[in-house]
Amino acid sequence: MTSTFVCLVATGLLLFSNPSLRRVNEERGSQQQMTEQSVEARQYLNDGVRAFKDGKIAGAIENFKRAEELDPTLVNAQLYLGTAYSAEFIPGDTSAGNVQTGHLALGVFKELLKEHSDNVSAIDGAGTILYYLSGNPFDTQIMEESKSFHQRHVELRPQDPEPYYWIGVIDWTIAFHGNHEMRHAYNKTASHVLGDREPMVPELAASFEQKYGETVQEGIKNLNQAITLRPEYGDAMAYLNLLYRQKADMETPATARDNDLKAADDLVNKVKAIKAKESVEVPQR
Repeated sequence: MTSTFVCLVATGLLLFSNPSLRRVNEERGSQQQMTEQSVEARQYLNDGVRAFKDGKIAGAIENFKRAEELDPTLVNAQLYLGTAYSAEFIPGDTSAGNVQTGHLALGVFKELLKEHSDNVSAIDGAGTILYYLSGNPFDTQIMEESKSFHQRHVELRPQDPEPYYWIGVIDWTIAFHGNHEMRHAYNKTASHVLGDREPMVPELAASFEQKYGETVQEGIKNLNQAITLRPEYGDAMAYLNLLYRQKADMETPATARDNDLKAADDLVNKVKAIKAKESVEVPQR
């Protein structure tokens, strides 16, 4: 999942060189008189872009903050500021400073969305930061909030496979954590300690299905949609495999469990085939 986060930051780099985004500001500038302050704001914006591309993230942040102060209507200054904070944020690092950086990025994206609720880049940025902020300690409420942003993306651009993938990832994360907690609680009083890979006993499987069945089904549905939109979406297949294994833990008939595990194994084989194909297609240096 960290590689996915890196992709988000890489997308930020593409934003900085996206001609269509530059035209938005140019067109708006041609429609209203450019004040000396707004010209200065754009200079800070450009300086921030250069600093970001050079890997000078702290300097980029200061330039984007100054650009936003000078011209609060400069959308790209807000978007780039959130992206720069995201580049500073390290997933999995629970230190106070890093968590604060994550919340700074989230705050910028949310503030931008108050005026520009359809800004998909800000929606994705907020959803991704929330996902990583919810992990340690695990917080289902924050995880669900993360999912809500990806659902907003789906509403705006239903043809994009990525938000369906994220919804599936989040649903698996919630179900996996719930599975672990329920096994732990059961083992406290059980005469036989249930191993992590052992099938759940029938009463535990029923409770797991009752609590997380809808979550697992939602995740399966969304990951299947991601694969429909991108047929060789290996990452989506990998998480779909994991969700089928969660579904298998809800099954009481052995045949139903076996069918889920076979579906999971088939997906693993598909992912391997895709990876092998990609390795062949990569030009050898």
